[in-house]
Order: sequence, then structure tokens, then C-alpha cells
Amino acid sequence: MKENVFDVLMYLFENYLYDDEPQPDRDSLEGELFEAGFHPGEVRRAFAWLDDLANTRELPGGAALNGSRSVRLFTESESTKLDLESRGFILFLEQIGVLTPVSREVVIDRLMALDDDDIDLDQVKWVTLMVLFNQPGQEEAFAWMENYLFDNPVHLIH
Repeated sequence: MKENVFDVLMYLFENYLYDDEPQPDRDSLEGELFEAGFHPGEVRRAFAWLDDLANTRELPGGAALNGSRSVRLFTESESTKLDLESRGFILFLEQIGVLTPVSREVVIDRLMALDDDDIDLDQVKWVTLMVLFNQPGQEEAFAWMENYLFDNPVHLIH
């Protein structure tokens, strides 16, 4: 089975993180992921990815200073990993207020941390949802993204 970090994250998000039920401890989750057929290295990298995401909760929040607009230029490595459609979607989300400059950077950081060489638009949408879920005070943006994602379903194969 060729699974990657994104597949592990999707499994966790769909089965645990997005659920209101009490969360099992990390060891139990790891055991379940191993039983589900995920490779231990991918599981460890997925937990490290989530730990790094959790660390972003402490970043200063919301809007750009004094209502100013920032311009985001993508680096060569970002442009290589994120296709034009994905980069455009991220900037679109910022323009309509779903992402702040800070949350935009967290989304890009988390996308770059995935082990895939090429990130597609569906992965951008799901990572954006995970980032917004993690960010305090982003409930309205999360709800918008959730509605957008589920009104335009993505067919992922696990």
C-alpha cells in the first residue's frame, strides 16, 4: 500500500479530529493506524506535521496591520510544488477573507511540509480546512471552507 503523510492526515481528520467524540490517546491512535495498514514512518511524520500545526496556534492573529494588503510572491520551491491553480486558490481565499496573511502562511507552510512532490488543488482545500480548524477565532472562515469543500466534493482514495 503506497500511503503518504496526507493519507494519514485525512484518515485522522475524517475519523477523529473532525469528530466531537473524546479523542483517544496518541499511542492508541498509532496502534489503530498501524492496524489500518499505514507505515510507521508515515504515521510518525503525520504526527510531527500535526504537532507543527498545533504550534501555529500561538501565532498572532487575524487581519493585516491597519487594513494594509500584503502581496505574496511564491518562492521557486513553492512554485514547483504548488501548481498555478493551487497558488491562485490560496490567494483567492485570502482576497475573500477566508485566509488572513498569517493563516495563508500557515497553509503554505503545512503544504510544503507534506512529502508529496506535487500538491494538487484537493490537497490545498483539505489542508486549508485543517489549518482553519486549528486556528482559534477562525470559526466563520472554517465554516465557509467546510461548506465550500462539501458543496464541491472531492473524491479521495484511501
